[in-house]
Amino acid sequence: MESIASSLLSLAYRIFQPGFCPGDWVWATSMAGLLIGLWPVAGAFVIAVVRKFTGNRYGGAPLIAIGAIAVVSVFVMPWLLASGVSSSYRDIFGGGTGGLTQTDVANMSREFCFVGTQTEYLGGGQNVYETLFYPSDSALAYGYYLAGLVGLPILTLLAIMLLGRVALRRGPKWPGRFIWGSYVAFVLLSAGVEANTAIHLWIGFLPAVILGVIPVAIIGPPSWSTIQNSDRPPEPRPQPRPEPRPEPEPAPPQRQYAPTAVAPSPPPVAAAAVPPAASTAGDGRFERIRRLGQGGFGTVWQARDTQLGRIVALKIAHVTDPDTEERMRREARALAMLSHPNCVRVYDLVEEHDGLALVMEYLEGRSLADMVDTGGALDDQAAGRLWATLAGALSAAHEKGVLHRDMKPSNVIVDPQGLPHLIDFGIARSKNDAKLTATGMMIGTPDYTAPETAEGKEATPASDAWQLAATVSFALSGHPPRGTRETPMAALMAAARAEPASHLPAQSVHARLLRASLDPQPRNRPTLAAVEREVQGWLSRIGSSADGPVTRIVPRSQ
Repeated sequence: MESIASSLLSLAYRIFQPGFCPGDWVWATSMAGLLIGLWPVAGAFVIAVVRKFTGNRYGGAPLIAIGAIAVVSVFVMPWLLASGVSSSYRDIFGGGTGGLTQTDVANMSREFCFVGTQTEYLGGGQNVYETLFYPSDSALAYGYYLAGLVGLPILTLLAIMLLGRVALRRGPKWPGRFIWGSYVAFVLLSAGVEANTAIHLWIGFLPAVILGVIPVAIIGPPSWSTIQNSDRPPEPRPQPRPEPRPEPEPAPPQRQYAPTAVAPSPPPVAAAAVPPAASTAGDGRFERIRRLGQGGFGTVWQARDTQLGRIVALKIAHVTDPDTEERMRREARALAMLSHPNCVRVYDLVEEHDGLALVMEYLEGRSLADMVDTGGALDDQAAGRLWATLAGALSAAHEKGVLHRDMKPSNVIVDPQGLPHLIDFGIARSKNDAKLTATGMMIGTPDYTAPETAEGKEATPASDAWQLAATVSFALSGHPPRGTRETPMAALMAAARAEPASHLPAQSVHARLLRASLDPQPRNRPTLAAVEREVQGWLSRIGSSADGPVTRIVPRSQ
């Protein structure tokens, strides 16, 4: 390793050797520190490239690769090279060549300003440990060494931590411990390096790491689709079926001494599985109290179940054509698959006198749209709770293969305890359901419609994520992200053209994540799992949690 270190010194001397104070070889030592500082940059660069393919899969081979790269590039190589440079200088001070040419050794004997002879300055003093713990009588000299041997490594540690965060963007930051932990080990084990040599190595090492953030940032984080694939749990391996046991051979028939004619009994008849019929309530089981609203496919009533004595929400189709009935049945199947505290529950699918009706949980409270319109925008903490909670609710729906497709402020009910609930899966569709006859029909609310859905493309989980971000943006600003258009057709055209969001809450701490979630390209948006993780992380840092109320309101003037 000393031969490699001497080659590094020789290269640094050829690159940068100004002949002024404090000396050409002193400047070359700082250049060698800059070259050594390229190792951590290269390691972070490789880690960023690895994450482009693995995302946040921090287990098994990817984790071993990240840890090995960090240890080799941030600890092993810098420590060996720094120790080798110091050993070369000490060898030259002792009368050897340190792996350099005689000409280089002769040039090192020149004197410069306060340094004196460079050979003695770089190789004849105390090491780092001795300088810090057995200082000289000069307070000025000790202050100089304290700044160079403690201050510079601390500043470099901050740069190393920044380098790790940039390499680990869009993911958990805990693997960064491999990077900065390796650096701390490098600093501690470099206590045997000659103090003057160490100072000038740090002078070059620090700017190399700071400037190295730029190429690592250019690599960029992994795409959200890669992160989504890495966050998806592995599919369970199919269990091998047990081999059937061989049936015992039948015993030979015994001889009948008193044969009798016995009629064989008829074989048993298997009972046919009859599917249960849909519940009917044409006898006035549900007593309607008041109309709650009217949507694209039905009218919602507050009603009382006269048999069970509870208040329910009754959604009745506008028309009774087969397509509408199929859509209602599909909604019932979609909601029946969900089991989440922040999603409305479905109780039954019944036949009323005026059509097919969906019996749902009745939620007391106000819609988010009404709450913001009358009370003002939510603050960052309330909006964070709203975003994290509904992201979890939509993720639970997506795990069941259900898309909401009409996420908007009026479809979020805030109960008296301040907890949000997702309602109206009236245009929800399971991924495995066949398309209806209205293929290509625009379904949804234009102000909160994702660009790809407005173009007539298939809705995806990324579309629900866009609409949820638009809903959160409204909660923070009081406006849809693209602003309000005069007509629904104008709003639909703005969505189809993927016009940029012009009414985002610029002063919110969520502004950056909102811009990413409202990206026109679905593949560039963060997944709901990533959004939930980041927002919950922010809430925990401010001493809050995602399961609190979202009713804290600030006036619009603020």
